[in-house]
Amino acid sequence: MLNSSHRPRFGDKQNSAFFEAYLPRLLEARDRSGLTEMIGGIEALMMTVEPGNALEYIAELALMTPYHYLVTLDSPKHLTHVLRIDMNAPDILLREVKDPGYSDIFRSLNDLYPVGARRPHSRYLGEILLTSNRHEVVAQQQEREFRFFPIGQLAELDLPLNVSLSKPSPYTQNMVGYMERAADGIRVYQHGECVILGSAQAAYERGKEMQERIGIKDLILPIDHLATRVYSQNREAALLEYLALSSYYYWGSYDIGDQNSSTNVTKNVRGAPESASPAKVFTANNHPYCVNHLDKLPSPTETFVRNYGPRLHHMALAVKDGQHDGKEHIDFVVEAITAQGKGFLLDTVGSREEGLKQIFSSASDFSALIIEYVQRFGDFQGFFARDNVALLTFAAGLEEGVREAS
Repeated sequence: MLNSSHRPRFGDKQNSAFFEAYLPRLLEARDRSGLTEMIGGIEALMMTVEPGNALEYIAELALMTPYHYLVTLDSPKHLTHVLRIDMNAPDILLREVKDPGYSDIFRSLNDLYPVGARRPHSRYLGEILLTSNRHEVVAQQQEREFRFFPIGQLAELDLPLNVSLSKPSPYTQNMVGYMERAADGIRVYQHGECVILGSAQAAYERGKEMQERIGIKDLILPIDHLATRVYSQNREAALLEYLALSSYYYWGSYDIGDQNSSTNVTKNVRGAPESASPAKVFTANNHPYCVNHLDKLPSPTETFVRNYGPRLHHMALAVKDGQHDGKEHIDFVVEAITAQGKGFLLDTVGSREEGLKQIFSSASDFSALIIEYVQRFGDFQGFFARDNVALLTFAAGLEEGVREAS
């Protein structure tokens, strides 16, 4: 039986007595129930963009990531573009609403927030996890009071019918889905008519030609981690919820006092590399905004959540360790992409001595998501250095400050 407890703990963030009491109980109960054995890694990431933005986002991802355009699923209300690296890394399901006036639960979540409402259809929806027994997993999770969309609502929301999807989390507003696939099987989504769109293929080829021309094609590796921002009071609940729904374990939390925030990491219990099942990171303010007028502390994380809503903030991709013409690969990649007109929020931070270098891109004009690049040196296993994450959080806060509602 997989053991989710008794893992090395990293970080210096002090959790509450409540969290420390319930964490081992939750993981031990999950192991005993068989859920940890039945639930695997991340199979796919789901996101939606505004009508007309999908093609340019495909081109952007073709340039800035290892993803390839595979096929489009044409259904009544959406075009869902399937992007894939290979069967060892998660797919991206990029949904594009056909009718700008279309409204559903996901649009209503955006409408609650002043900046999120400006892009009513653009949001990250959540992850689909692999499972060996989808119906048994859902039945057990429902017994634990987790709620799922019935198949009729999935059809109404125009979502794949071979995936069971939880209702959006009250803490992260993301969904968690489950799907089955044989160990040697191909991912298939029962959703709409399968077509290859010439316009999507052309956008993909444009991005990939640029990626190859500037010499970065083999340097950018799959997704390393996914970082969600939540309200300060929901940090521990968001962690416990994701651990209950997945087969991940609690890796640890770091207090980033300079930015009044903490970074909290969960990882796949099977020890799969992040390229196969990305780590899930949750970032939250240390103190809620309603008392911050007393201390006047920085508040970039909670400002983001108040403006956009709890949601995915960035996707981090690994960069191959090594150098090109005397430059670290990450610096070469960033300079090459910058020359193509893509912006970054700061210079790369970190060093070989610290174990890694990192950088944030500007938020995408097409999805509002940031891409992070991270290059680890040697056998460094962590996700950040303390100074790095403080600088990254500060830089993201400046960008988001520009986007604040008046």
